[in-house]
Amino acid sequence: MTPTLSALDIAIIITTIMFVMVVLGMRVAFAAASAGFIGLVWILSTKMGFEKGVLVAIKMAGTIPHSKVSTLALSLIPTFILIGYLAFYAGLTKAVFQAAKKWVGWLPGGMGVATIFSTAGFAAVSGASVATSAVFARIAIPEMLKLGYSKSFSAGVVAAGGTLASLIPPSAILVIYAIIVEQDVGTLLMAGFIPGIFSALIYASLVVGLATFNKDLGPPVKGFTWGERFRTLPGITPIFLVIGIIFICIYGGVGTPTEAGALGAAIILLMALRNGMKWNNFKEALMETAKLTVVIFTVIWGVLLYVRFLGFADLPDAFANWLSNLDQNPMITLVLILLCYALLGMFMDAIGMLLLTLPVVFPAIIALNGGMDVEAVDSAFGMSGTGCAIWFGIIVVKMAELCLITPPIGLNCFVVAGVREDISVQEVFKGATPFFIADALTIAALIAFPGIILWLPGQLFDI
Repeated sequence: MTPTLSALDIAIIITTIMFVMVVLGMRVAFAAASAGFIGLVWILSTKMGFEKGVLVAIKMAGTIPHSKVSTLALSLIPTFILIGYLAFYAGLTKAVFQAAKKWVGWLPGGMGVATIFSTAGFAAVSGASVATSAVFARIAIPEMLKLGYSKSFSAGVVAAGGTLASLIPPSAILVIYAIIVEQDVGTLLMAGFIPGIFSALIYASLVVGLATFNKDLGPPVKGFTWGERFRTLPGITPIFLVIGIIFICIYGGVGTPTEAGALGAAIILLMALRNGMKWNNFKEALMETAKLTVVIFTVIWGVLLYVRFLGFADLPDAFANWLSNLDQNPMITLVLILLCYALLGMFMDAIGMLLLTLPVVFPAIIALNGGMDVEAVDSAFGMSGTGCAIWFGIIVVKMAELCLITPPIGLNCFVVAGVREDISVQEVFKGATPFFIADALTIAALIAFPGIILWLPGQLFDI
């Protein structure tokens, strides 16, 4: 008699099939949805018969997407994306680049440093890394090429700088993480602020260091007066307004993150109208926002069906118990998990990778630390359960940033190469390689010094 497979066996088989489908090129949304549905049918059929199991699985497939994505927190995503597109048409991208050029262009590799800081500034009004890279590929690369920067280095700076939008609020990917692991959105957004600035400083220091040792890499830009510098500040005022709104709404108790996103979009819209944005541009901003939102929501729908299947199979708890019982230092286990993320990032986009893995990995990390209710003094990583959830979230999102410039799928590199047809994707990856190393060092610092992540939210919340 053939032995019956357990729910855990079924989960392992279905998950393996799903990852094979993704590696073979199937979109994450459809791979996760089909795997989740088949897994639900399989498990439910063993309990209630095939016909009834199929009917119940169909009902779940029809109700799960609506019940999960109708939450208020997810409305943040389209508002954050809209802010970015409106900022482009408002001329904010050019304004922030010119400001950075005049303030820091005198440094070795000054235009590269200006690009890093301008992408960081634009990230404060745009939650999309890909959009940031696409915009600055049009603005920054021509300026650097005129000054004699190499194509690969110029493109690499833009591709790496675009990743900063993943951490600096408003960040769409941090919102997704918060929803999947059921943590406070506002706390996570604020936790990403200092690590985002820290990453920008590491990138800028790398450019200065490379340009100092290689004088031909990129000459500085000099000759700007203090008056010219100060005259650039009014043009970037909306960035500070959006940052202020986020802080006030989240910490001041006068609104929610969703209201902060809506108010930020309204401010950028008014600026765009003042600067002469045409109806066609406004319509295009709305359409691009809708397209990107639909893509993200479709991935979320598909993955949520897979997550429901995992719940029936009890895979997250089984993995968490196995991981927490390993006879090795918990920090080694964490590093191994992050290395797995680096490997997955070579074949999957960042959002899909996090959505597929977090339902299993997050409970395991929390269990490894001692549980959600553990006190800092009794934990493995030296922080409370909530603190661990925030700390791991920032680290794993930083890993997603790294994957955006990692071959062969590094999406930001393909976007830059797509915008600049005179630069091959191989050249972009070559130029981004030093920033890959910088990201690895940044992640090591965030692990070794969790206060970089937890200090700011810890000032206002009990974590």
